[in-house]
Amino acid sequence: MWRNYMTVGLRALAKNRTYAFINIVGLAIGLAACLMILLYVRYEKSYDTWLPNSENVYQVQTFFQNPDTGEEGALQMTHYAAGPALQKDFPQIEGRVYALASSPVVLRGGEALAVENAVMVDANLFDILELPLLAGDPRSALTQAGSVALSEKEAMRIYGTTEAVGRTLTLVIRGNHVDHRVTAVFREIPSNSNLRLNMAVRFDPGQFFAEDPGFITNWNNISGWVFLKLRPGTDVAAINADMAEWERRNIAPVTVGDQTINPGENSEWRLTALQDVHLGRAQDASMRPGNDQRTIVTFTIVALLILGMACVNFTNLATARASQRAREVALRKVLGATRKQLMTQFLTESVLVAGMAMLLALAMVELLLPALSRFLEADLRMTYFGAGGMLLPILVLVLLVGAAGGLYPAFYLSRFQPAQVLKANKSSAEAAGSGRLRGALVIAQFAVSIGLIICTAIVYSQTLHARTADPGFERDGILQVDGIGRRQIAPQSEALARQIERIDGVTSVARTTIGVATQNVMNTAVYVPGRTEPVGLGNYRVDESFFRTMGIDRIAGRLLEKGRPMDDSSNSRPGEGDAQDRALAARGANVVINELAARRLGFQNPADAVGAQLRAALVGPDLGLVPVTVVGVVEDSRFRSIRTPIEPIVYRLADDYFTHLLVRYQSSEPQRVRNDVEQAWRRFATDAPFQADFSEEIVAELYTAEQARAQTFAGFALLAVIVACLGLFGLAAYTAERRTKEIGIRKVLGARSRDIVRLLAWQFSKPVIIANLIAWPIAWWLMRDWLNTFDTRIDLGPGPFLLAGLLALAIAIGTIAGHAVKVARSNPITALRYE
Repeated sequence: MWRNYMTVGLRALAKNRTYAFINIVGLAIGLAACLMILLYVRYEKSYDTWLPNSENVYQVQTFFQNPDTGEEGALQMTHYAAGPALQKDFPQIEGRVYALASSPVVLRGGEALAVENAVMVDANLFDILELPLLAGDPRSALTQAGSVALSEKEAMRIYGTTEAVGRTLTLVIRGNHVDHRVTAVFREIPSNSNLRLNMAVRFDPGQFFAEDPGFITNWNNISGWVFLKLRPGTDVAAINADMAEWERRNIAPVTVGDQTINPGENSEWRLTALQDVHLGRAQDASMRPGNDQRTIVTFTIVALLILGMACVNFTNLATARASQRAREVALRKVLGATRKQLMTQFLTESVLVAGMAMLLALAMVELLLPALSRFLEADLRMTYFGAGGMLLPILVLVLLVGAAGGLYPAFYLSRFQPAQVLKANKSSAEAAGSGRLRGALVIAQFAVSIGLIICTAIVYSQTLHARTADPGFERDGILQVDGIGRRQIAPQSEALARQIERIDGVTSVARTTIGVATQNVMNTAVYVPGRTEPVGLGNYRVDESFFRTMGIDRIAGRLLEKGRPMDDSSNSRPGEGDAQDRALAARGANVVINELAARRLGFQNPADAVGAQLRAALVGPDLGLVPVTVVGVVEDSRFRSIRTPIEPIVYRLADDYFTHLLVRYQSSEPQRVRNDVEQAWRRFATDAPFQADFSEEIVAELYTAEQARAQTFAGFALLAVIVACLGLFGLAAYTAERRTKEIGIRKVLGARSRDIVRLLAWQFSKPVIIANLIAWPIAWWLMRDWLNTFDTRIDLGPGPFLLAGLLALAIAIGTIAGHAVKVARSNPITALRYE
């Protein structure tokens, strides 16, 4: 019986090759998209599941709210003090480790090598994160200060071999040359991990922070990650529920001058499973950039929609062709076939088509998966057998798609009555309502296609806006040099800046702690007379050339000048006592603020802020608040992504600490300028690596994710349009064939070819017009929600909607034009001869 079903099904496909081609190719495209997205979703969900005992490892994350604006933020980092306090109060914690972000320099044969993705840990990292080791003992690798573990790749870069255990490694940390012993080499961390780690250095926090002992006890500094290992079976929800009480027990108010500050008032701490970090709310640029659930859900829905469109094609064409199989059904029933057998026959044909489409889809996936992996920077692999094999999902998908596409046609075809078909010697029959169903399904197909085209246009426009929107400073033509905060070069940073200014093509040089897309965030509490609650403002050091170099315009007052003693707000340097801090607290300082800071401080007119007397926490809490005077207001500048709100900023003129050197240049040879800057750097610091990037490259990398999303949506939209056009092409062919006699009669009665073309074009244009009315409000609602995640965004105008509607209409007309013109030009005698 089954052999007969298969034989009949193959014959039916061979007899109608156009129908078979459209169904198989359409389903193959939908299945290929579905499989690739399924692989991508599984990959995104697999982050850190490969790590042994990762189900018991948690990260302490910090969530906070700006009391002035209500804006919420989330960090994977937290305070050093959080780790000991948590382990003290919760016996469910088996172990902990603090990982401090670090940028050590390796000295190798007189050459200084920068190490990316390095951390300093206060305990044996491998007790918590059980990374697979290539060499070394995980139980003792990082138990002693002065020991270091390298990744396989880093060991090869430094030594040219992975046999590095036992060797001595000279690191430059805080300007000091310190020998460390390599105690372990761990295997490369897979790409599906939130951890980015090339080096782990064991350090003694008490000794390391001897110059700033408050770092390990206060709740003001956030610069590292705390990982906890919980005992199996621990109820993490219960721990998180007790965190509010834990905060009250461990975070005491601090008195600064005559003000009392509670560091934990607007913050809360939560334990997040390591496996959930990648798709969690808190994302840090220092670790591997994460994803969000919305993107995963969106891609999944779109892939299912494309697959659904392919199933719609199958249903449409099956019901359209049903009229041609009416006599076959009638004869089968006369010969004794039951409705159940007929339904089985047609479902078998549907599953057969789905199986053929799956074979073609697998070939597409094998060809496209490497390119998709490179594009998404993901390690996507198609495996068929084993624990993560895709064989079972593939078989299930074939059966589901076969059933979804063939169930309605099976019911529809099997209910033909043989008496009605054979009595009139009919070879065709059309059940009532089938045309309306096909029309509704075509509308749904084009609604999806139009919606995806709209989303693609809006995402692309927003991405372009992100890269070209005015940031409030002259973004192009800047070379940003990192690392001038290293102690081996910090004392010489001013002399280095003056040397670079003499390079041909360089017009200005500035030192600062903020620049183009810098990751560091520095805040301070500023008190306004008459208000009890502080205003949180960004606190960044600049030199006198900063505003000129960045091209930031002054709005009111004046800028900071080096020759004015009150403009200098430098702090005491580490290891030199607090004399300078005491002097700063006694005399006060002048500052410049941006427009947003002026508004946050209560001044609607920027000029009104000039001369304002404020107090700010610019020194340690023991020295009180520093009186500051606003001497100028500058325009707002967007230094970070447009997803991040513009920061209200206090700019301080200081000479004690900078992180970046900004080089403004005007030259047709930017690479030559960079080479000259590097040579100047080498003359000042041989043991500090040179790291510099052009602002254009930094901005491009900043919006890589948005650009990738735009291209992905464009790919999905193209697939959806192809699938919709395949179905429309098949229906147009069927319609042209079915209405051949009608068109012949119209031509005999005087209809012109263009009238016939207009008639057929209008028939297929109506569903597209209705699809626009459905797609537009849905796309508007979705895109409005997405655009609201940006601090600045494009206007959601009618352009993308009209463009998508006209494009879909043009595609629809273009798809059926060939059939329409062919039928319109045909000789009516051909259609009417048999009459």
